[in-house]
Amino acid sequence: MKLLPVTPAKSLNKAYLKQSIKRDQIELFKNNLVRLFERIRVEEHEEHLKNIVADFLKDTWYKPAFEINTSKRTDLVIHTGKSSDDPIAVIIEAKKPSNRAEMITPERPNAKALHELLHYYMQERYIRDNKEIKHLIICNIYELYIFDAADFERLFFGNKKLVTDYKKWSEGLFGIGTTDWCYQKIARPFIEKELIELPCVCFDLHDFEKIVRTPPLSPPKSGGDERGGDDKKLLNLYKILSPPHLLKQPFANDSNSLNKEFYSELLHIIGLEEVKEKGKKLIRRKAIGERQEGSLLENSIDVLRRRNKVVVEQAVSDSPLRSDDICFETALELCITWLNRLLFLKLLEGQLISYHKGDRAYTFLNSNRIADFDELNELFFEVLALRVNERSPSAQAKFGNIPYLNSSLFEESDLERDTIRINELKNRLDLPLYGATILKGGSGKRLTGNKNTLTYLFEFLDAYDFSTEGSAEIQEQNKTIINASVLGLIFEKINGYKDGSFFTPGFITMYICRETIRRAVLRKFNDRYGWACSNITELYNRIDPGKLKEANETVNSLKICDPAVGSGHFLVSALNESLQ
Repeated sequence: MKLLPVTPAKSLNKAYLKQSIKRDQIELFKNNLVRLFERIRVEEHEEHLKNIVADFLKDTWYKPAFEINTSKRTDLVIHTGKSSDDPIAVIIEAKKPSNRAEMITPERPNAKALHELLHYYMQERYIRDNKEIKHLIICNIYELYIFDAADFERLFFGNKKLVTDYKKWSEGLFGIGTTDWCYQKIARPFIEKELIELPCVCFDLHDFEKIVRTPPLSPPKSGGDERGGDDKKLLNLYKILSPPHLLKQPFANDSNSLNKEFYSELLHIIGLEEVKEKGKKLIRRKAIGERQEGSLLENSIDVLRRRNKVVVEQAVSDSPLRSDDICFETALELCITWLNRLLFLKLLEGQLISYHKGDRAYTFLNSNRIADFDELNELFFEVLALRVNERSPSAQAKFGNIPYLNSSLFEESDLERDTIRINELKNRLDLPLYGATILKGGSGKRLTGNKNTLTYLFEFLDAYDFSTEGSAEIQEQNKTIINASVLGLIFEKINGYKDGSFFTPGFITMYICRETIRRAVLRKFNDRYGWACSNITELYNRIDPGKLKEANETVNSLKICDPAVGSGHFLVSALNESLQ
């Protein structure tokens, strides 16, 4: 038998691999890893050393949500919850660094550490019928070998002879009940003769010691990424030991989830509120006593009324629409058009900054570049809608870093042509800050008072990260990520304001896509090869390793269609599932 090592990057879920990590998380990881190195005393007993491992895992990721402790004779386990009564999800076998005789190596994998791990696994899986095991680990503090429980299920628990022999031993039918006998007479021969290869992730923490001990550089004035450049090499190491991977959790920062804080404050800036009526969540204009003249909606309504710019269509109804309703709907449609442009530009700005390695010279959605609604209107129609050589000299000088976008989004809409453009809004108006605003002062306290509406909108957007989603970077400013999928959900809710907005939470779309796609894959393979596989594990075992290309072609032949695409919410989850 030989180990089949893979890198952390190969083992991580593709969607999780692309997620960024916040700077404070990386710094905590580095500090705790340094502390682990400094606490190690190689002459100490294993009990001492495994406590160091437990503290490192708890302090970096697992405390207080997950219990880490010993379990009977098992060195360490991670539970699925905060109690030792919760099922065990991760089994850890720890050895002293000096105990080379019992520690596995790529050259000598059939060692006592693997025999012990197999025994503890069989105790949980066979004796206690624990189906919640996700990963198994062998470590000697520095060297870690991480095994997917799905491989143990397939290679060990799925072998009838091994299970039968273990059952007889555990029931005393062999006449010798010592674990050493189990290791030598059951585990070792099976691994040697029956097992061809065992996949695992392996790495040595020594390889990262220099990185974690190197003080970070100060952030450069240009905004570039000179600070702790080597820290990026820690990203996959951080993820491979975290709950999303080891416990196979749904990602807490699901890119398909609605960000309620962003959504609520954006509604406030627009001049809307979400209410619940008869079990439905409806979006409506703020109540009369709560309306703010400086909100985008109220500013637009006031201009439309005073300039008599409301377009009235023939109402196909027994009761004609009131002028107030028409004015509100016209203003809201204009606000959505403008915000569509602004949020698209915020995503563009984020990508420009990311492409130019954090250079803040490529920012343009701020009050320093755009002082009022007139200049915002110029950005829409005299910059983005025109090729660079067609722009005026002043526009080129002011917005030289902004590319031409061949998009109808920056063409004047029919409604704008018939009513107003954004430059007709009043620039002088202020808007009270949202009570739970994300904006904070230098002391870290939430800001209060009023701000100019456009300045408020720019600062609100800049408080979120539109650039690092999907790029596996370190977020230096610890901002919440907002991506195109989240924005799609928000506009899906706003556009459905009349009838009540419904969107499916990310964990549900992920579950639906997982169940649907896996069934489709099973049916595809069973039909093509005449198999009768009942689950993905069984299918995986049937696939010839030498025909993986053909298997991938079979998977890729599946077509996924979502006719009511909406924000693309389901399709993103389907893509994530297909990549796994």
